[in-house]
Amino acid sequence: MRLGDIVPADIKLVSGDYVQVDESALTGESLPVEKHAEGVAYAGSIIQLGEMTAVVYATAMNTYFGKTAKLVEVARTESHFQKAVVKIGDYLIVLAASLVVLIFMVAMFRHESLIETLQFALVLTVAAIPFALPAVLSVTMAVGAAALAKRKAIVSKLAAIEEMAGMDVLCSDKTGTLTQNKLTLSEPVPFPDYTKEEVILLGALASREGDQDPIDIAILSDAKALQTQIDRYIVTAFTPFDPVHKKTEASIRDTEGNVFKVSKGAPQVILALAANAPQIEDAVNQRVLELAEKGYRALGVAKTNKEGEWEFVGIIPLYDPPRVDSAETIRTAEDMGVQVKMVTGDHTAIAKETARLINLGTNILSSQSLVDMKDSESQRLIEDADGFAQVFPEHKYSIVECLQAKGHIVGMTGDGVNDAPALKKADVGIAVESATDAARSAADIVLTLPGLSVIIDAIKESRKTFQRMNNYAIYRIAETIRVLFFMTLSIHTDI
Repeated sequence: MRLGDIVPADIKLVSGDYVQVDESALTGESLPVEKHAEGVAYAGSIIQLGEMTAVVYATAMNTYFGKTAKLVEVARTESHFQKAVVKIGDYLIVLAASLVVLIFMVAMFRHESLIETLQFALVLTVAAIPFALPAVLSVTMAVGAAALAKRKAIVSKLAAIEEMAGMDVLCSDKTGTLTQNKLTLSEPVPFPDYTKEEVILLGALASREGDQDPIDIAILSDAKALQTQIDRYIVTAFTPFDPVHKKTEASIRDTEGNVFKVSKGAPQVILALAANAPQIEDAVNQRVLELAEKGYRALGVAKTNKEGEWEFVGIIPLYDPPRVDSAETIRTAEDMGVQVKMVTGDHTAIAKETARLINLGTNILSSQSLVDMKDSESQRLIEDADGFAQVFPEHKYSIVECLQAKGHIVGMTGDGVNDAPALKKADVGIAVESATDAARSAADIVLTLPGLSVIIDAIKESRKTFQRMNNYAIYRIAETIRVLFFMTLSIHTDI
């Protein structure tokens, strides 16, 4: 497998240095994943960097992609709207049957004509069936779907409007929905004799845009304000990142003829280069640990001094920042009676930090913690949780299933192939902007704008539509009952 190849089947990597694999279509996460020998790559993913030899171990429906597709086939749901219409029809049929029996009993008691009584009974039976109810409700939902389309929410299944109106739990994907899906630098941590600006500048000099490495691109993007300073330096040699050395290194010459080297990479690797490592090792490890607990990926930066000795410059934290409207949108959702639960494949620490930043609550469960639990216990934990981390497709499917078992009307957002089973299983499956075709086909509603705020607008519009449907249904049922009793009493009076 080489750069640019689409993996045709599930493969086990056998030999070679490493590859970076884009699994966004499968997992929904934007960053490529680094794979080494003995690792696996899934069908449908794309090789972005490197070259390795591999052996196929699963094809067709036995692949990770295929198993996900099987879950989509298993998921079958009947909307609450459909159940309600059927139940209303059943009640009216039972009522009409009871009144028909009453009419026949009275007719027999009075020795009336059975033919004439049968005619009245047929009229009564026809009057009992609200033929227009499904049609009017469908038209009302169609009008609501047009209104939702103006709010950038495309409805693929009309019944989803009624489900969204009654939704009380929304399981939201993190990447791209609650966050910006963009790797961003947090405030750098400089060490003695260096400033924050110098940490960014030297980190940018140790990066190269041509490699299309997400970390390099993020650092160079953040360093655009320092472009005039960067232009004063010339990179004479560059060693890209590799999984063995875990760092990049560049030889630099400035406009005054001074020559030095810069390097960035794993903090422990960069620290090992530094001559002053014994004095600052504890401080570096402490800051890296603090950043890890907050969900940040830490990069160390170092440069050589005039004597040619390496000096530890500082630490650059990287993270996927939350959307600016996420916290306000979640608060609005809670005011509307909708509990938002975050669902992500990221590490628990990253999920907790993101949840803290958007005021979601930090009761984040790891999917592994739910595997060996009994159904009743897992249902209770899932219902009480604020979010879930390190989840796979089967976990998302189980989360939706458990919440539905507790009586909740569940909405689920997603964008990748891995989200399709849960989207199909949920009462309201919502495919977010830039979702894959698999997610769109499984979803009930497709969003054309990023973020969670468009979902809140869709909920408001759905509730307006549902109120119109509810008002008509109440009127139609009351009118049908009135006609039934009026005709029954009239028949008896005529008899």
